[in-house]
Amino acid sequence: MTSAPLAARLSVPSGPLFFPVTAYGPDGAVDLDVYRAHVRRGVEAGAAAVFACCGTGEFHALTPEEFQDCVRAAVEETAGRVPVIAGAGYGTALAVRYAKLAEEAGADGLLAMPPYLVVAGQEGLLRHYTELARATSLEVIVYQRDNAVFTPETVVSLARTEGIIGFKDGVGDLDLMQRIVSAVRAEVPDDFLYFNGLPTAELTGLAYRGIGITLYSSAVFCFAPELALAFHKALNTGDDATANRLLDGFYRPLVELRAQGRGYAVSLVKAGVRLRGLDVGEVRPPLHEPSDDHVKQLAQLIERGEALLQEDK
Repeated sequence: MTSAPLAARLSVPSGPLFFPVTAYGPDGAVDLDVYRAHVRRGVEAGAAAVFACCGTGEFHALTPEEFQDCVRAAVEETAGRVPVIAGAGYGTALAVRYAKLAEEAGADGLLAMPPYLVVAGQEGLLRHYTELARATSLEVIVYQRDNAVFTPETVVSLARTEGIIGFKDGVGDLDLMQRIVSAVRAEVPDDFLYFNGLPTAELTGLAYRGIGITLYSSAVFCFAPELALAFHKALNTGDDATANRLLDGFYRPLVELRAQGRGYAVSLVKAGVRLRGLDVGEVRPPLHEPSDDHVKQLAQLIERGEALLQEDK
């Protein structure tokens, strides 16, 4: 069931949802000073929420201690201006441990990522997320992707679970999502939040808007907040001409570039942040850095996106 504080703050966001990358120094250790600067810049640029140590933030590569340090830093840098949602994942016991670490660090909520490795049935998935929600006072958003794909009936049960306030889709099956939205609407009286969680979610923003899903994660906001803000405004005001111009000239080519390498949904984003003047370091293994040519193409795409914005002026 939806409880007010976090759900209310996320339901009508004033800007994109910001998923900061995690900064590493030359020695590979987490660089909290640079991470703080990254979070601070995002909030000052107009982020509506900070999702710390999630997919773009390399949750998989962080130790529990590093995770808590980063979440605490994000909480301190936002200073209550926007909510901070922290990642949580792996098996149930570890997900609960990360939830408690996030709670101690002052987070407002959790993005519950898929369980590690196993392909579980609906009964097991439901038990996993309900036990996680029961173990923490933080409100939970369930992330559908990879090995955690849900039936509409299971999502109805999740929506009825105390503490679970939303559902983020990283699969991209619009037929399934329409059936999920319809089933929950028919069975659960409270509002339930939905998020488009596909990589470069702006590309499918118009399609998701058609089934009533306007909340989305913006990786582009990490390195080109002005482009992300322009698209967010266009999407939410019905300015489809601007949205389509940005899709055709920037987002579609970006997605095609992202498809050139595995893990580019993270490493290409970090390269973009570095291109814009903040040295957040490289990704940790098993991810790898984009090629020099791909980084050059990314720089050209950012320039093209900036030129598109100038056409509006």
